[in-house]
Amino acid sequence: MKINADLHTHTVFSHGKNTIEENVRSARKKGLKKIVISDHGSGHLFYGVDPKDWVEMRKEVNRLQKVYPDMEILLGVEANVVGLDGSIDVSEEQRKLLDTVYVGYHYGIKPRGPGSFLWFYIGNGLAKLLPFLRKPIKRMNTRALIRAMDRSIDMITHPGAKIPVDLLKVAKVAQKKGVILEINAHHHHLNTEELNAVESTGVNFAINSDAHRAQDVGRVEDGIDLWDRSRIKVDRIVNRNEECT
Repeated sequence: MKINADLHTHTVFSHGKNTIEENVRSARKKGLKKIVISDHGSGHLFYGVDPKDWVEMRKEVNRLQKVYPDMEILLGVEANVVGLDGSIDVSEEQRKLLDTVYVGYHYGIKPRGPGSFLWFYIGNGLAKLLPFLRKPIKRMNTRALIRAMDRSIDMITHPGAKIPVDLLKVAKVAQKKGVILEINAHHHHLNTEELNAVESTGVNFAINSDAHRAQDVGRVEDGIDLWDRSRIKVDRIVNRNEECT
């Protein structure tokens, strides 16, 4: 199988190494038909997009769409879950500039309120050391991610990569809400058993690079290899090449 779109790439506006145009050129060189620029939400303390830069990014994507009409170029965000209630770090004003919104868990975010700080940093940290905390913290992580899907999001990035979640529960809700789950070729966050366990939910997947360098755009071989070892049917991969059946 081959992909025709890389839906998750980063640029210098967060902690990527290349410009938006360099990512686009790399995608075109590799024969992709679509790319999404999905830098980190502004709530990340270390490499979130500066809030004032979203307008500049929108203008640049619009400009590049005219320069490269054979490519579909979208501006997205890899937002962060910042609250127990599923709140994310994307404002309504920012949403007006975006074509798509993704959500994921990341370290280094600014939690919304003391309860969320205790859960995200203290709770998940202690759960790595204290086995009796693992189940309740996993339930809390899962609940917050499910609530985040009420925020009109399009994809969950690398589910389970940073902090543990109940993937089956997440997949069931994602399928009902039309939210895509990501097979991330960079994080190696899933395994064959986990994919097979959620196969029956009917949820769709995207295999993405999570590229932080232009040269890595479209580099998803490890993700395809993982998919190939699973029971997930090819028509459940939303960014597959149209010739793949």
